[in-house]
Amino acid sequence: MPSPPHRLAPRAVLSADNLGLIEAVARLGSMAAAARELGLVPSALTYRVRQIEDALDVLLFDRSSRKAELTPAGQELLRGGAHLLNELDAVAERVKRVATGWEPQLTLATDALIDRATLFDLCEAFYALQAPTRLKIRAETLSGTVEALQTGQADIALGVALEGSWPDIQTAPLGAVDFVYAVAPHHPLAPLKHPLSDDDLRAHRGVAVADSTRRGHGVSHNILPGQAVLTVPSMQHKLEAQLRGLGAGYLPLPLAQPHIAAGRLVVKTLAQPPRPVRVAYAWRLPRSASNTGQAQRWWLQQLQSATTRAALLQCGHYPPL
Repeated sequence: MPSPPHRLAPRAVLSADNLGLIEAVARLGSMAAAARELGLVPSALTYRVRQIEDALDVLLFDRSSRKAELTPAGQELLRGGAHLLNELDAVAERVKRVATGWEPQLTLATDALIDRATLFDLCEAFYALQAPTRLKIRAETLSGTVEALQTGQADIALGVALEGSWPDIQTAPLGAVDFVYAVAPHHPLAPLKHPLSDDDLRAHRGVAVADSTRRGHGVSHNILPGQAVLTVPSMQHKLEAQLRGLGAGYLPLPLAQPHIAAGRLVVKTLAQPPRPVRVAYAWRLPRSASNTGQAQRWWLQQLQSATTRAALLQCGHYPPL
């Protein structure tokens, strides 16, 4: 039998058919028996085995034995090949399901106010559908949450401030979150009895969560002109900083309540009491209703539940970092 005319690239020979051919030879212990099972003439099967070996620059079968036995390299090829064949089957299944309207990936942009436990409960329920859509979660803050939608980096945003409107983006109310101004018991503001004025607050460091926008400087709420500020990346970091007395500031009541009850935080009355913060969820509008993916449709349907919306704003299920 002449040598193959040229060496193929390794990727070119790692096909499902060729892997099945190697598996048949190894299972039956004979190239002739494998050829009969596969409906090939023995010389054609032998030629294909030599092509594979030549492309990979290895021997797959021990020629010194009367029985076709795999070399260690051949055994490794079959082990990896089994994984590749399973993955090919899985890809084929995902392609079929995507063709029925499931998106390959759905990205959720979640603001610092969103409760992670509830979010993962929803992820768990979504995965129970065995849908082919991959989920991706982005942690965003303030204007960065809606910006992820505007730039096409997210499909649904949770915790968008109910201020303004944006082209091609639909919003719906998520709910309202009560905030409290809280400090550690050893903070200088803790023992003061009178309602705190702006001058009282300005004299002490504030803690602010950084806006995750990639455009401009972002926004910052409840930091007074001239006030020192510690900027942190998340609401959990803000809570931890205030528990340590590193600064003062507003915290979502659901997040702060366990620490208030335990005496680790003290709520202060302000001369200008805070108003509840109203937030929304938002999603990018498709070109037509028929273009809405099944995964996005499922998530938006869950968000129609008042119970789900309320749970997403109960951001107190996790201990501080």
